Amino acid sequence: MNASVKVVIDRLVLRGVDPHHAQALADSLKAELEKTFAQPGAGAGLRHARNARVLRLDSAPLHAGRAAARAFGSNLARAIWKGVGR
Repeated sequence: MNASVKVVIDRLVLRGVDPHHAQALADSLKAELEKTFAQPGAGAGLRHARNARVLRLDSAPLHAGRAAARAFGSNLARAIWKGVGR
């Protein structure tokens, strides 16, 4: 059986993020979500997933710089995965 997962982020609010680094963060978030949800067995982890209209995550520090923004995006994607699959 082939299953598909659709993740839609209508709005990504990045308060306090330097506008020059916001795109790097968003790109990293997208890439990590695609990678995470495409892993073999990912669907099994979502069997009991909740339909999260809003997912509130703990705050996390964001350091300056494009590399830090990319790392933050990757970490954010993993937090979303954990939050949805609870």
